Amino acid sequence: MSSPKDDYTKYLNPSIVSKLSSFELKARMIVEGFLLGLHRSPYHGFSIEFSQHRPYMQGDALKDIDWKVYGKTDRFFVKQYEEETNLKCHILLDISKSMTYASDKQISKLEYASLLTASLSYLLLKQKDAVGLCLYADKIIKNLPPKASNIYLKELLLALNKIESSEKTNTAEALNSYAENIKRKGMVIIISDFFDEPGKVFSAIKHFAFKKHEVIVFQILDPLERNFSFGRDSIFIDLESGEEITTQPNQIQKAYKEAMTEFTNGLKNECLNNGIEYNLIDTSMSFDKALFAYLQKRSRIY
Repeated sequence: MSSPKDDYTKYLNPSIVSKLSSFELKARMIVEGFLLGLHRSPYHGFSIEFSQHRPYMQGDALKDIDWKVYGKTDRFFVKQYEEETNLKCHILLDISKSMTYASDKQISKLEYASLLTASLSYLLLKQKDAVGLCLYADKIIKNLPPKASNIYLKELLLALNKIESSEKTNTAEALNSYAENIKRKGMVIIISDFFDEPGKVFSAIKHFAFKKHEVIVFQILDPLERNFSFGRDSIFIDLESGEEITTQPNQIQKAYKEAMTEFTNGLKNECLNNGIEYNLIDTSMSFDKALFAYLQKRSRIY
């Protein structure tokens, strides 16, 4: 007989959660599965209640140390008061046409990214943080400013469930435009395949770091985009331009994989060199990897 924990954590699997009936149910089951799995290795010792605690720093009053948390984690945390917990998070989601790609047996990059966005929104609001949503392609398509109300979640989920992809891409212009309009320092989460001019994309991402925001990047790819294992003659169609090319994948697989590795490593190195959290995620991966990366970053903000 399966345990309740097993019943919930299976919904961290994209292929399983995608079969659920409603978008809101999908997002909720991902979050509940993730929270139940937090106490399993390698997540032991992490708490979802980061909004109520922060690591002890020299000069903090000993009376504020939470000894119950110390007993569970063997680390010193102090109780955090309401005025310290007001983080504003901006989630920027790429809805350009390239994000609609899905290989056999996988959900599309856009569906995966939308569910990840919804799950992150749940977690942020659970921690009493404010969360906002920006949908972009060649420009900003929709912008919902950060709010900390639980009622706001329904509006965010509705926007995510009604996404219509855009034919064009201009990641740099959209990100730069958004960066210029954030008035207060906060957290910025960017979710995209980043299929655009690398130099301009790097510059736009660094724009947020230059303005002192905490930045997390999730690069979402399909497994076949990473390994090019098509195995037979194929026709490749550019989802944004409609251009077609016929080729034998095995003849170009090595060169493709080298180019893709150079591309992803370039983005990763640019991020790490500028204090930006980088995560490469493919659509076959369990959602907990991305959610835990967020929690790690959130735990370091105080």
